[in-house]
Amino acid sequence: MGLLMAVVVHAANLQDRDGAKLVLQKLVGRCPRRQLIWADGGYGGQLVERVQQLGGWLLSIVKRPNLPQFTVLPRRWVVERTFAWLGRCRRLSKDHEALPQTSDALIHIAMIRLMLCRLEPV
Repeated sequence: MGLLMAVVVHAANLQDRDGAKLVLQKLVGRCPRRQLIWADGGYGGQLVERVQQLGGWLLSIVKRPNLPQFTVLPRRWVVERTFAWLGRCRRLSKDHEALPQTSDALIHIAMIRLMLCRLEPV
């Protein structure tokens, strides 16, 4: 299973659900074999239909169980792990950039560096 990265950096006043639509629009036509997309519980509602319309994908919502103790949500750790990797990059550890395009480029650079280090460890 391959990983396809689509990054969209947007203003903080745009809700995550609306930002997810921007990410999905970037993925259209780029991943013809992709069938399933996982999302957090906050992305339900109209986004499920939008995902089906855009790429014919199935959106699986990872729901929080009704348990009193802490439990690791399935697939959620993948996103959190990626954020931790990005946070190790000095320029991405704090939000210093004035333009969203700069943050977008730095995220791509950080992920390229991560992939290159996996190919040939330093």
